[in-house]
Amino acid sequence: MNKISVVILNYNGKKYLDQFLPDVIKFSSGEGVRIIVADNASTDDSVSFLQHNFPKVELIILDKNYGYTGGYNRALEQIASEYFILLNSDVEVTPGWIQPVLNYMESNKDVAAAMPKIKSFADKNSFEYAGASGGFIDKYGYPFCRGRLLYSIEKDNGQHNSITDIFWASGACFFVRAELFFKAGAFDDDFFAHMEEIDLCWKLKRMGHRIVVVPESEIYHVGGGTLPINTPRKMYLNYRNNLYLLIKNLPGKKLLPLLFLRMCLDGVSAMVYLSKFSFGFFWAVVKAHIHFNCHIRRSFKKRNKFLPQVKIENVGEIYPHSMVYNFLVRKKKNFDEYKF
Repeated sequence: MNKISVVILNYNGKKYLDQFLPDVIKFSSGEGVRIIVADNASTDDSVSFLQHNFPKVELIILDKNYGYTGGYNRALEQIASEYFILLNSDVEVTPGWIQPVLNYMESNKDVAAAMPKIKSFADKNSFEYAGASGGFIDKYGYPFCRGRLLYSIEKDNGQHNSITDIFWASGACFFVRAELFFKAGAFDDDFFAHMEEIDLCWKLKRMGHRIVVVPESEIYHVGGGTLPINTPRKMYLNYRNNLYLLIKNLPGKKLLPLLFLRMCLDGVSAMVYLSKFSFGFFWAVVKAHIHFNCHIRRSFKKRNKFLPQVKIENVGEIYPHSMVYNFLVRKKKNFDEYKF
């Protein structure tokens, strides 16, 4: 078994592989490090491009597009490694990006998953939307980051450079112990893409493990390269998967009251989109709830199946108030204004 496998899931991402894979190879060299591209049945010439230009990169070819969740699950089952690093194809890595995170995980065996600091490829002085310097959620299940609140993104002035326990590590660059990845049930295929890493991290935390960000390691993310942001498709996955997330992980006493409240809040959100004639986003919210309600029994079964592994019901790193209210009404625009 090798030490580290850097695994890039690709779907029609030839341009990103061409742009970013050379640096992944250059800056990920070392004993026990494998670089693997898992192709989700791309319809461009990604596979032939890799075979011709990067013959030393290992290739796993899947028979169809299983999404982020199913693609990684099927690929990782075929890889024997102590650590997995799941890396988006639209990420620029930097010299020494692996070692600080790996060193911390090696020294802290209670850490199950971790992430580097993620900054914007387009504006390298700013954090990036998908993870920034560590992920959190508020009491109503809305995710946000240290360095990113809703769509307000902070400049990186070193204010979030400390190693910190977080609630979730970003799927854009996700370090995880392979044994615990599978012990926690891997990614939930029903998510397809978006918030699956939050679900996995929540399960790992309920099993008694820690999730951390190690900002000494720094990468740059294009963002939207693998799943475009601010589209009805993205919103559909966002709303649907957030409900999946809550029903699978909330403590029993909080589940039904909070789930009912979230459905009401989502209804208000849908009406706001309708009032603005944003019909695509309105239908995205409606379809998300229809799909969720059609599969609610399935989610409860998954919740109950995981319960025997739960050691901690009320995990830390959950903001005890409404991030959305504080951001929109109280105008708290910076992460440091949010007191846990």
